Amino acid sequence: MPRPRRTLLAALLVVLLTMGFPLVPVRAQRGASFASARPVVEPLTPVVVNVNVQDYSGPATLLVFDARGRFAGSFAFTLAGGFGAVEVTPRGALGAHWGALYLPSGAQVAAGPLYRLDATTTVRAGAAAFDGLYDRVRGFMAAKRLSYQLEGQTVTGYRSPDSPLLWLRDHYYQNRAFRYFETDLTSLIEANARAQAPDGSLPDFVARPEWNIAALRTPVEADVEYLYVQLIYETWKTTGDTAWMLRMLPSAQKAIHYTLTSPLRWEPTLGLVKRPFTIDTWDFEYGPTTRDPNTGQAAPRHWIDEQTRWGIFHGDNTGLAEALRSLAAMEEQAGQRELAAQRRALANDIMVRLNRLSWNGAFYTHHVKLVPFDVPGVDEGRQLSLSNAIALNRGVLTAEQGRAILAEYQRRLNDPERTAFAEWYSIDPPFPVGAFGLAGRLGERPGEYVNGGVMPLVGGELARGAFRFGYESYGFDILYRYHELISRTGSTYLWYYPTGGVAPANEFLPTDGWGSSAMLGALLEGAAGLSDDGIAYNAATISPRWLAAPRDTITSVYASARYAASDGYAAYRWSYAPTTSLAEGRITLEATGSGETLRARMLLPPLAREARAVTLNGQPAPLRLESIGPSRYVVVEAPGPIVNIQVTFR
Repeated sequence: MPRPRRTLLAALLVVLLTMGFPLVPVRAQRGASFASARPVVEPLTPVVVNVNVQDYSGPATLLVFDARGRFAGSFAFTLAGGFGAVEVTPRGALGAHWGALYLPSGAQVAAGPLYRLDATTTVRAGAAAFDGLYDRVRGFMAAKRLSYQLEGQTVTGYRSPDSPLLWLRDHYYQNRAFRYFETDLTSLIEANARAQAPDGSLPDFVARPEWNIAALRTPVEADVEYLYVQLIYETWKTTGDTAWMLRMLPSAQKAIHYTLTSPLRWEPTLGLVKRPFTIDTWDFEYGPTTRDPNTGQAAPRHWIDEQTRWGIFHGDNTGLAEALRSLAAMEEQAGQRELAAQRRALANDIMVRLNRLSWNGAFYTHHVKLVPFDVPGVDEGRQLSLSNAIALNRGVLTAEQGRAILAEYQRRLNDPERTAFAEWYSIDPPFPVGAFGLAGRLGERPGEYVNGGVMPLVGGELARGAFRFGYESYGFDILYRYHELISRTGSTYLWYYPTGGVAPANEFLPTDGWGSSAMLGALLEGAAGLSDDGIAYNAATISPRWLAAPRDTITSVYASARYAASDGYAAYRWSYAPTTSLAEGRITLEATGSGETLRARMLLPPLAREARAVTLNGQPAPLRLESIGPSRYVVVEAPGPIVNIQVTFR
C-alpha cells in the first residue's frame, strides 16, 4: 500500500512545530541513513535502529510514523563519530512504518522506510493457564475447520462436534475464537444467504452435496435467524468491510422480519419469540420417543404438529434483543436511522416483556408454558439453563441481573451437596429419564448431553460474564479449572458427565470448538480485557484484570488481539509494582492499536483505599472511577496510537 504522503507530511509539520524544531527545507544529507535491526516488528516490543550520519557527532532525533501517516513516536539519541543506535518502540497501524531523522538545527538528514509492523494474538503473563490457551484452542479448532465446494463456490466454516455438517449455530459460537486466525469469514454466511427461503427463514445447516445431504431446518428451532444477523454483524466488526455488510443487510432484515411475523416463531399476545418445549436452545421437544412423520423411523420430536407444547424460552428473546441492536447499528451505517431507532426500541420492549414474564429475581425461568402442564420428576422453578450464562454477554442485562445470575452459579458451585465436577450445567436440575425421548441416544438420562451434562461452553460464557460484571476472581477460577481439565488428556469435549466421564469416542469429537472458543473469549476479552468497541478495533477498551487472578501473582503482561481478516488490533504492556504492604503501589499501562481511540480501565487492587494520581503520556490526567460490585476501575480516555498511563494508589 503506498504511503499517504499528504497525511504524513502534514503530521510531520505538526510534530516539528510541537517539538520546537525550526522549519528547514526537507533535504536528505549525503551519507546519512538508518536501518532497523529487524525488518518485521511487533507492537510495543522495542527494536534497535542503527543510524549513520557521516562526519557528525552529537544529538539527533528519529521521528516515526505509522502506515496511516500518524505520528507514532519521537526517539532522541546521540551519535559519535557518525554512528549511533536508538531503541524504538513500535506503535500504531499495522504495515510499513516510516522514519525521519533530524539534527538539532531542524535539518532532516534522512527519511524513508523503517520496518513493517505486524501483530498476532498472544498473551504472555508468565502463567501456564493463560499463556498457552490461544495456541491450544487454535489446535482444537483446526480439527473443526471444514471446507468444500457448494454450488461451484468454496464454503468454509467450523463444524459441530457431533455432526460433520456446517450448522450456522455452531459456526457462530465458534466465531468467538476463529476471528483471530481465520481469513475466510464470509463464504458460509453467503451460502446461508443463498439458501434463505422467500419468507426469510434459514436452514440449520447448508447442503453437503458429495454426501447427498440437502440444507435442512429443524422445525422446532427458533434461534437461527437472530444468530445469522449477529454473525453478519460480528463479521463486519472483524473485517471492517462495510461494503460487504451493506450487501448482506437486506438478507439480515428479511431474517428478522421472519422471526417477528411468522406464526411459528412469534407470539403476538406477549410480543416475544416462542418455541416448542425444548431443553434450552436445543432441537428436540418434550415427550417420549415417537416416529418421524417423514421417514417412519424412531426419533425425538423435532417437528411441529397439533401436539406441540408451546412456550417462551428466555434465550431466544435475549438473543433477538441483541440481534436487533446489532441490526440497528448496520442500518444506521446504511443511513436508515429511523428504522434503526425502531429496532432499538423493540429490543428494549422485548427485554421489558421478558423480564416481566420470565425473570425470577436470580435467573431466567427455563421455559414459561403458554398452556400450563406438569412435568413430573423435576422442580422446574429451580432449573437453571445454559442460556442464562450466554445472556451475560449479550449486552441486554442490567448490572443487577448479571450479578444475580453469577451469584446463582456460584451458589451452586459451593453447594455442599453438589456432585458435579463443575457448575457449568447444561441445565440443573436435569429432567428425569425419558422426559425427552431421543430414540435411545445420549441425553435421555439425567447428566447426559444437554440434559444436565457439564459443558465448557457454559463455563466460558460464565467466565466472560464474570469479568464483565465484577466477579473477576471467579472468571479467573473458571479459566484455571478449564486449563486443568484439558491438560489431563489434551482434549476438550462439548459435554462431560457430572462425574467427569466423556461420551463414547464415536459420538463427539475430542476437539470441541464451542466451549474452547468461549474460554478463549474469556481470556482475551475478560482477563486480558481487550475489547473491540467499534469496527476492526477503530475504538477499543483495554481493561487488564490480572490483579484478580487468585492463584498467581502476576506483575507483568504483554497481550495483543489481532483479527486475521483485517489489520484491526489492540496491544498493551501492563505492569504492577506493589510496595511491601500490597495496599500501595503503581500500575503502568503502555498501549497502542490500529484505532483512533483507546479507553483504558485499570483495575485497582482490592486492598487499595484510593487512587492517588493518574498520568497520561507524562501529564496529569483526570481521576475518574468506575465501580461494578466491589471492583473499582480507574478510567482514562486517550487518543491513539501512543498511550502511556500510570496510576498510583494507596
